[in-house]
Amino acid sequence: MIEDSPFVAAAPVLVPMPAERPYTYAVPPGMRVVPGAIVRVPLGPRQVAGIVWDGTVEAVDAKKLRPIEEVFDCPPIDREMRRFVDWIAQYTLSAPGMVARMLLRAPEAFDPEPWIEGLQRTLAEPDRLTDARRRVLETAEGGLAWTRAGLAHAAGVSSTVIDGLRAQGVFETVMIPPRPVVAAPDPGHAAPDLMPDQNVAADKLRAAIAADAFNVTLLDGVTGSGKTEVYFEAVAAALDKGKQVLILLPEIALTHAFLERFQDRFGAKPAEWHSDLPPRMRERVWRQVTEGGVRVVAGARSALFLPFKELGLIVVDEEHDPAYKQEDRVFYNARDMAVVRGHIGCFPVVLASATPSVESRVNAMQGRYDRAVLSSRFAEAALPDLRSIDMRRSPPARGGFVSPVLLEQMQRTLERREQSLLFLNRRGYAPLTLCRVCGHRFGCPVCSAWLVEHRFRGQLVCHHCGHNERRPEACPECGTLDHLVACGPGVERIAEEVVAHFPQARTIVLSSDILGGVRRLRLELEAVANGEADIVIGTQLVAKGHNFPGMTLVGVVDADLGLANGDPRAAERTFQLLSQVTGRAGRTGKKSLGLLQTYQPDHPVMRAIVSGDSEAFYEREIAERERAGLPPFGRLAGIIVSAATRGEAESHARGLRRAAPTASDLFVLGPAEAPLSLIGGRHRFRLLIQGERRADMQGFIRAMLAEGPKLRGSVRVQVDIDPQSFL
Repeated sequence: MIEDSPFVAAAPVLVPMPAERPYTYAVPPGMRVVPGAIVRVPLGPRQVAGIVWDGTVEAVDAKKLRPIEEVFDCPPIDREMRRFVDWIAQYTLSAPGMVARMLLRAPEAFDPEPWIEGLQRTLAEPDRLTDARRRVLETAEGGLAWTRAGLAHAAGVSSTVIDGLRAQGVFETVMIPPRPVVAAPDPGHAAPDLMPDQNVAADKLRAAIAADAFNVTLLDGVTGSGKTEVYFEAVAAALDKGKQVLILLPEIALTHAFLERFQDRFGAKPAEWHSDLPPRMRERVWRQVTEGGVRVVAGARSALFLPFKELGLIVVDEEHDPAYKQEDRVFYNARDMAVVRGHIGCFPVVLASATPSVESRVNAMQGRYDRAVLSSRFAEAALPDLRSIDMRRSPPARGGFVSPVLLEQMQRTLERREQSLLFLNRRGYAPLTLCRVCGHRFGCPVCSAWLVEHRFRGQLVCHHCGHNERRPEACPECGTLDHLVACGPGVERIAEEVVAHFPQARTIVLSSDILGGVRRLRLELEAVANGEADIVIGTQLVAKGHNFPGMTLVGVVDADLGLANGDPRAAERTFQLLSQVTGRAGRTGKKSLGLLQTYQPDHPVMRAIVSGDSEAFYEREIAERERAGLPPFGRLAGIIVSAATRGEAESHARGLRRAAPTASDLFVLGPAEAPLSLIGGRHRFRLLIQGERRADMQGFIRAMLAEGPKLRGSVRVQVDIDPQSFL
């Protein structure tokens, strides 16, 4: 056993590969390993990092064991995190090594950060005192150690002045510990003046922190109600108790505005964690989180796998957001896994949203979660007046997509020198390009999807596999020139229409594929917040968490877009997205308006949004889910079978279906060709498993996979417990 023995002669090591259990390695004489230690081990011809795991050591001939090569000088992964890895592996039916791989994504951080050479004042005096030297000595007063460049910059002198003083013994060389990636946050830096309902909610969160036990609170507040300021009070309470805090955010684009708000409240920024972070900074953050130096992390879903030393609170902002679902290798929902992490670690979790997921609302209704409600905007700012535009009665002009009703309101908004936002959740210029002569449609060569025209870049792009090609002048099928036509609108096409109507207005397009990446996007968002744009045209990234003080009009170009995709969550997601985007208007108290262009003004989702009656929407949606046995009242799992040929994929999927065990509380639908039947050259078939809430879904699928056909050739099988996408 290794679990309770500090030192052993053989140890199970979990390596970052799709193995079902840890491998056994010999521990060389004199080497000490403990559960959780990060080690370097041989794996085939390679050397990889692994984690010494819990449990028994397999009975293997000692002569066959390969030795652990090195124990890294790094704090061990604690028992709670190891339990978390095992839990996720079992729940998602993933190999434990692939879950552990997410823990080990900063290999350079396994060794301590090197100390920095610095300078410290001695008792010696310089042979002569110039103005430059005097400034250096004044700056260095107090006995602090400085780097050579830092001291020169602070004193406003060249580095040669520092070198001259060091040569005379005025400074001696000392070693300085690595600098923290961020300053320590101060819980009492700028305590806010909260509204009465905010105080009630904040008190509930503070009480959860004080209880020092697992608890989940759903912070449910309308857009602009100050949810962030409320959960900041929970963050302050956790910091006061000496705990670390993780704040999960759904989008990289959110982090900049959030970091500024956090700094205003706590006097320092939190550490960031997301895919756009430079590798060296990722390594430093990982190391300082592990050692406890970083007290607060704000990051994307992968931040959940940082090995915190003293984690005491997780906040999941915009908890309803689909971006929390990972659909690659290990399929998991970070919101749900955050709750599991809190349960294992015995600390509170806060889920915050203006439009909570149906699952979270039901958990609150049934008493599994507490609920704190903020029903009005901060400082009594009014919510926007919401109306629908019936596109059957007020259609756009020929060749256009914006109703005259919306154009008129945009003109009035411009005259008041206020901002308008047009929302369309479709990137690029047009979702389809075809030839008017022969009807040829431009499709992706390796996906069953149309190529999206991006006119700003002059390209046709597949949004599923990334394939792109130049937009040709002639049809590749019939050779006719100048007869290619764009069908339907994307944000670029809406921008073209807007510029034609309002040529003097400052118009800006915001989309996740903006040229210049995240940095450019952050600058553009800042420009909008500072009033440097009159009309903003954007995709769903503009709907989340942004505060645009001058925004008083929001127009949704195609409010029906999300209702026609066959997704059982389509109504919920449309309601959430439209509620969030219209909530960008009037956040500073100005009279504001939200207009929804729709061909279905009587649809329950449209009626709920326009009336502002979110409770009626949730009641109806919850009742429909319960009637259909859909989550959270039932369970779903998807199995995606893919292969290089359609026949291979279909044959394997049918074999799995035949291998399904008999169960009264679970049944299998399919296999059927996936709506996106070809992605990246791989043919796809789906099976959907539906069952009662207490059914053993994982056991059922394990038996199905064990009894089904073995993986051969190009066949791959992915299991998605609690699927969010049905494509």
